[in-house]
Amino acid sequence: MQEGTELDLGHMHVTGGCKRITPILARIGDKWTLLIVSILANGPMRFSELKRRINGISQRMLTFSLRGLERNGLVSRTVYPSVPPHVEYELTELGRSLLEPIRHLMTWVGENIDCVEAAQQAYDASNGE
Repeated sequence: MQEGTELDLGHMHVTGGCKRITPILARIGDKWTLLIVSILANGPMRFSELKRRINGISQRMLTFSLRGLERNGLVSRTVYPSVPPHVEYELTELGRSLLEPIRHLMTWVGENIDCVEAAQQAYDASNGE
């Protein structure tokens, strides 16, 4: 799709097409964003607590993901003057608006996981994996 064209997503049209949409979908759909946003739905949280709650994420990846979410306006970072500095992350209004679509996605996964796993097994069996 070329710049300036419209992307037809059924009932909505997005001017600028894939060039504008792709980086946002990449951020929202990456491995860690859904987990971070879901955890922050419970309220502000310190970095160390976030890291403890997300099994398998490295400090570097959590830092990278939080910076990306902050850059995209989904998460805010507040530094409180103390020794050592106290830093909290929380969802912005825009970030909270992502919670409903995440709930729908998680509902879809829950309703269809058996079908997806069956399709994976059938594919693997037919391809000798």
